[in-house]
Amino acid sequence: MPTYVLMTKLAPEIAQRMKERAAIGEEWRKKVKELCPEVKFICHYALLGPYDFLDIYEAPNEEVAAKVSMISLAMGALKAE
Repeated sequence: MPTYVLMTKLAPEIAQRMKERAAIGEEWRKKVKELCPEVKFICHYALLGPYDFLDIYEAPNEEVAAKVSMISLAMGALKAE
């Protein structure tokens, strides 16, 4: 399967909820697993700089890869590229 990279910047209202970020991240992972069961995550990194997270994952095609990005935007990401 092709490998994809997702760079995510959280919306300020999500980023400020530090104590809830782990739960928010788990909710996101569950939603991706539910809607894109064929996606296999390789790694997840928290970043310092213009983006908050970097995810590397495998997906069967660009449509499914883009769906992961759209789920991120729907769940509070300011940017997902």
